[in-house]
Amino acid sequence: MRRTSGEGMIDEHARKTIEGFIKKFPCGDSALVPSLCLIQKENGYISGSDMEYLSEILNLPEARIFSAASFYSMLHLSPRGKYHIQVCTNISCSILEKETLFDYISKKLSITDGESTQDGLFSLEAVECLGACGYAPVMMINADHYENLDFNRMDKIIDLIREYENPAEK
Repeated sequence: MRRTSGEGMIDEHARKTIEGFIKKFPCGDSALVPSLCLIQKENGYISGSDMEYLSEILNLPEARIFSAASFYSMLHLSPRGKYHIQVCTNISCSILEKETLFDYISKKLSITDGESTQDGLFSLEAVECLGACGYAPVMMINADHYENLDFNRMDKIIDLIREYENPAEK
């Protein structure tokens, strides 16, 4: 379930699941990351009111909730595109081409770090490392790794996603 409007849209199923985390992990800190991941999965991102809710139910300061939510790169504090592209900008991924993969994707999609395309299909994020230096350059789209990339392959991946999402625009 992705948010369509407003904040704090934690549904009853998510609330019960979080209560289950609290029973399983009575220390609020132990239930924090699983709860954040659940909210991320359900809503697409973690809002301020989501953090406020977790602060109350886990009996933790909001600053602690924000600290954890902003620490992990897989958690998002703002809406992302349906296809969230994370591009490694570490030295291993950046030295192989004159123009970096990040710069190329940024130009192709007409967005920069932290932005989403106008249609909400793609969002772009520069990340320090995706843990696959031996296969550089690499990126992730949602949970899928793409390795040994070049600009031609990148074009094909983006074009395939666009075709899949908009089959009439072939």
